[in-house]
Amino acid sequence: MNANSYKIWTNASFPEDANAFLREKSQCHTWLTSATTSSLNLVTSPADPKLAEASIAFGQPDASQLMQLKNIRWVHLTSAGYTAYDRDDLRDWFRSNGTALTTSSGVYDEPCAQHVVSMLMAFARQLPYSLRTQHEDRSWPAATRRANSFLLSGQRVVIFGFGEIGKRLAELLSPFQMQLVGVRRNPRGDESIPIVSIDQSCDLLGNADHIINVLPANESTNGFFHEGVIRRMKPGAFFYNIGRGSTVSQEALIQALNDQHLAGAYLDVTSPEPLPPDHPLWFAKNCFITPHTAGGFREEMLGLVEHFLSNLERYSSGLPLLNRVI
Repeated sequence: MNANSYKIWTNASFPEDANAFLREKSQCHTWLTSATTSSLNLVTSPADPKLAEASIAFGQPDASQLMQLKNIRWVHLTSAGYTAYDRDDLRDWFRSNGTALTTSSGVYDEPCAQHVVSMLMAFARQLPYSLRTQHEDRSWPAATRRANSFLLSGQRVVIFGFGEIGKRLAELLSPFQMQLVGVRRNPRGDESIPIVSIDQSCDLLGNADHIINVLPANESTNGFFHEGVIRRMKPGAFFYNIGRGSTVSQEALIQALNDQHLAGAYLDVTSPEPLPPDHPLWFAKNCFITPHTAGGFREEMLGLVEHFLSNLERYSSGLPLLNRVI
């Protein structure tokens, strides 16, 4: 085994073409497949003895087991988020053990950003309401629909969570000449749009036409959009969530929609998931839901493999890793 040959553990299950490509491009490495695999990129593996033999983990390893291992030098997640690993004890372990943690946000920034843009444009051009009309009374409310349509130009947008997805979203919205502000835990000062800290963010809500939530789920963000925050939003604003359902008080959101404090909401994530058929969110006024599909696209699995292989080449060459969070 040469110096750049590694034992790589995975619990990810890929389609035949993506799996064949992965193995072909990593023949010099030894693969250790978990006894429990999943084709869903958010499913965490239970503790697996094979992980103890590996130096690299690709997938969703058990967080508690990781902290018992010294040999793991790099963990590459098959997800953009890293909620299960965003804990102080795990952060301390990664740093003290000299272990890198990277995500696949480079795979999901484009589809997630396009997903949000599609809903912004749909609201602006009143598409959800016209679709509802087509499936219900099939009337022809041309005057009302035209009067309620609006242009995105000049509208104010606040993006909560300015990581790779937020960054790409800002790039896609730039041609519309909207007024963009991002919110992140630790502003760096080199971002492409004005950035404020989370502590300063609520001051922006009263003037924002669109509030976009890309926040991950952790102790500091769970329930962040509670009733007090939602009620500070501008009357008639639109709310979007492609972050995590647990960051929003769904009861408060439902009330704000039903009493028309908010003009509408688009949710790609909820709590729980799947959302039960009788959940009140399904019936909230002007609430539109997709089943956690913002990051999905036909080449998703192959994209995950290509992203990992690109990072594996960088790791072998001693270059900085892509999408490193720790």
